Amino acid sequence: MSLSEDLRDELAQIAPARRCCRHAELSALFHTSGAWHLRGGNVAVHLDVSSAAAARRAFALLRELGVRSEIRTYRRRAFERATRYQLHVEVDARGLDVLREAGVLSPSGAPLERPPKRVVGRSCCRGAYLRGALLGGGSLSGPRDPHLEIRASGADGAAFVAEIAERERVRTVVAERRNHAVVYAKGHEAIGDLLVLAGASDTALRLEEHAVVAATRAYANRLANADEANLVRTARAAHAQLEAIRSLELDRLPAPLVEIAELRLRHPSASLRELAAKARPPITKAAAHRRLRAVVRLAEDERI
Repeated sequence: MSLSEDLRDELAQIAPARRCCRHAELSALFHTSGAWHLRGGNVAVHLDVSSAAAARRAFALLRELGVRSEIRTYRRRAFERATRYQLHVEVDARGLDVLREAGVLSPSGAPLERPPKRVVGRSCCRGAYLRGALLGGGSLSGPRDPHLEIRASGADGAAFVAEIAERERVRTVVAERRNHAVVYAKGHEAIGDLLVLAGASDTALRLEEHAVVAATRAYANRLANADEANLVRTARAAHAQLEAIRSLELDRLPAPLVEIAELRLRHPSASLRELAAKARPPITKAAAHRRLRAVVRLAEDERI
């Protein structure tokens, strides 16, 4: 299963206890996946969602609020003929009351692109609205380079989702496409915060675990690369030192240089720290480096 399907399955299992949260979640579902039609002077409404889990959640939510609906399925002509789910809502007197209270329809019965602020006045309701938006129009890709996107009918609706996230200190971006608008978040931290707000803590944890593993792997690779580079530099330096030592008459050198030269000949792959420890008395790594550099310089001077 894709991350988007996992996310919708997790969110669909959350049933808000507060009535205000039910209205907020229902409002988001209609503002991200709803469609309105005029039939004989009456408003006909349906939801169009991409997963069975989202359809079941919407159906249960409408039933809890006393609104009758019917689930129908159809296959898209594109995108591998994926199955879509439509919930046709009966807009009777009860349905009108609920849709107006949820900020889906205005008092006169006209569709609203964004609900009134009262619908998301509480923090719990803002989380419920984000949950409904993700169920109705959300998609999540990853876990590598994660990208979360929520589709809305227009720029005003997308901006409303971004405002809700901003109130909870989560940064998102609004972008307009040809026939719709989206609000999206990138990066493990921003997406994780948004998912936690909506209640998808398991999906957020999955992304966080991937981020930790990826960061650990990258750090280990950097260390390995640094170690490899150090080994290459050490081997090249030791090779140059050995060539310089073999070209010199060691008896003519000062005693400290003779000692370090003989140590290098006996231990060609040893590090400077190891050579310094083998000197008698032991010397510092810097002192060993200076002495070997002096040996190489003497060899270069003799070649001139």
